Amino acid sequence: MAPYIFPAGKLPADVLSRLLDDFGGAPDDVRLGPAVGEDACALNVGDHVVLAATDPITMTSRDIGRYAVIINANDIAVSGARPRWFLATVLLPVGADAEMVESVFAAMRPALDEVGAALVGGHTEVTSAVNQPVIVGQMLGIAEDGRFVTTSGAVPGDVVVQIAAAPVEGAAVLASEASDRLGALSADVLDDALRAAHDPGISVVESALMARDLGATAMHDPTEGGLAAGLHELATAAGTAIRVDRDQVRWFEPGLQVCRALGADPWGTLASGCLLATFAPEQAEAAVDAFRSNDVPAAAIGVVESGAGVHDIDDDAVPWPERDEALRVMGQQR
Repeated sequence: MAPYIFPAGKLPADVLSRLLDDFGGAPDDVRLGPAVGEDACALNVGDHVVLAATDPITMTSRDIGRYAVIINANDIAVSGARPRWFLATVLLPVGADAEMVESVFAAMRPALDEVGAALVGGHTEVTSAVNQPVIVGQMLGIAEDGRFVTTSGAVPGDVVVQIAAAPVEGAAVLASEASDRLGALSADVLDDALRAAHDPGISVVESALMARDLGATAMHDPTEGGLAAGLHELATAAGTAIRVDRDQVRWFEPGLQVCRALGADPWGTLASGCLLATFAPEQAEAAVDAFRSNDVPAAAIGVVESGAGVHDIDDDAVPWPERDEALRVMGQQR
């Protein structure tokens, strides 16, 4: 029998969980180690707790420097800390010229200013191992008071709040990488999708820090696999189930139109720019109101329950995507 070949995208959660289990227990200075759904690790360093996260940018080469900074900053912010230090491994294809290199680094600078972080190190090389620019970013921050937020902190009874719409990142990536298949869309819609990484933007840093201050019990940054995967990762990390009200989900209209034009399911399409946070029932309404009063779209979209998996209010399952819809429709093989 031929060996199973993994499709492009994240490893299946059960495979990753088994691989991580093989490493056994972590040292005492590891407050939070690797686990499915967790966005960052937490390490005791002297009197401080350092949060660290890493993520590659592989699906697009447009504005890749910005994506590398923001995606990694989001993972620190949803852990309850301000992003501070950024490292980048930049891999460039053979044939890269000065203009390509300049554009990659030029996109990092304003993104770092936006999230309040600094470039402190990394590595850059030209290699035949890639056929387009690839950045593997690492971001670090400090939990000043030693407290941080995990994906696993949700408990039955908590309310799931969606902050900002989806799929913003999916709209931007698909509008850039599959533009030749979007001729039926109006110029205005296509332009809104192309600009989505900047407006409304894919950063959740300020929203995550606000959610922390409002008492979020758990936070998660849904990325690859979209809102559906984000909900499943949140539920899996917490060892719970989530029941979601589909009618309350906030959607980014240009993203929906791009998905429709390409036959993609928006539930499973890149969702950076959206934040999932859980709150105790008595705090959820006030949290939603606080975001809305700051002109940030927010809605209570579900509840945490005992059990496993994600279902809607009619008890129909919300599937965990096997791969991101952006990868599927682009036919990308990484």
